[in-house]
Amino acid sequence: MIKNNRTCAHAILVVLLAVFFFACKKENIDNTAPPLINGVTDLTNRGTPLQSVKYGEWIVIKGANLATTFKVEFNTVLVADSMYYADDSTVTVKIPANLPDPINNPITVTTKYGTATYGFKIMQPAPIITGFNPEAGLTGDVVTISGNHFNGVTEVKFDNAVATIVSKSNQELKVNVPAGVTSAFITVTTPVGMATSPIRFGFKYIIYDEKLQTGWSNTSYSATAILNNTTPVKRGTTSISNAYTVGFGGFRLSKAAPAVSLTGYSAIKFSVFGGPGTEGKKARVIINGVSTTAFQIVLKEGAWSTFEIPLSNFNNPTTLTSIEIKEYSGAIVTVYLDDIGIS
Repeated sequence: MIKNNRTCAHAILVVLLAVFFFACKKENIDNTAPPLINGVTDLTNRGTPLQSVKYGEWIVIKGANLATTFKVEFNTVLVADSMYYADDSTVTVKIPANLPDPINNPITVTTKYGTATYGFKIMQPAPIITGFNPEAGLTGDVVTISGNHFNGVTEVKFDNAVATIVSKSNQELKVNVPAGVTSAFITVTTPVGMATSPIRFGFKYIIYDEKLQTGWSNTSYSATAILNNTTPVKRGTTSISNAYTVGFGGFRLSKAAPAVSLTGYSAIKFSVFGGPGTEGKKARVIINGVSTTAFQIVLKEGAWSTFEIPLSNFNNPTTLTSIEIKEYSGAIVTVYLDDIGIS
């Protein structure tokens, strides 16, 4: 009886070991077929194939034989291991923030058993212009445009005038000012969109650049203005240093008769550099002495800020006799001004 029990127990053990062996063997078998890619979706609608996506998005690469993926590339850019996860039918991955081409960035997945490449439109975002320097100049001058997503740039214009591109990168363009341009918005066009500068380049009418123009005079009050200051300057070699000697003092430039007609103009434009103690302080821009239509600005210490204020903010005056920047925080501070005019 004991012998029979031992024989039975031995048989059961053999069966269990066999089951365990074959189960483990089955689990350890890799799918050795090469990878296949047949579509791309987003993470929300995994059943709806996409025709294109943008840089920086999360996507799901659909296909087969993907479980052993150890490398994912978009064009020539390798994705960090922490930015993708693979199973046999999908690879979930975050597209890098910048890629070599504005539109055509094929997906390549490499597994232990092969490589698959899938032609797909992964597009950079529309271009962005954050600024340009200098903010005024003459025909042929080189202007540096700063921003992002400039890859594949096809055209730069100053209003309708096409500019010659001197050099280009994803975040910076250098162009020549086209002939005949005095005041214009800058536009940058790429295969995926167009960006327009936040302010205009140049002036249609200058009040102060290197000097105060003929017919204009300094009529400031409770402030001391030096019109040939040499540092800091926004452009050229001189600027205006204005020390408010009393809180709520006014830096003011006035035009002798006749007044400047504002027909064909759309904005007042000027640059301000905040001296010590100006951070967050307020000032009011007043046209023709009419304080009821004043426009408030906030000063920034230690940096130039350019303001382009539409004439509509001043109730659309038809002529210009004075422009005033009135300190409005009750502070005794110094500011520097440059490139004052109308665009």
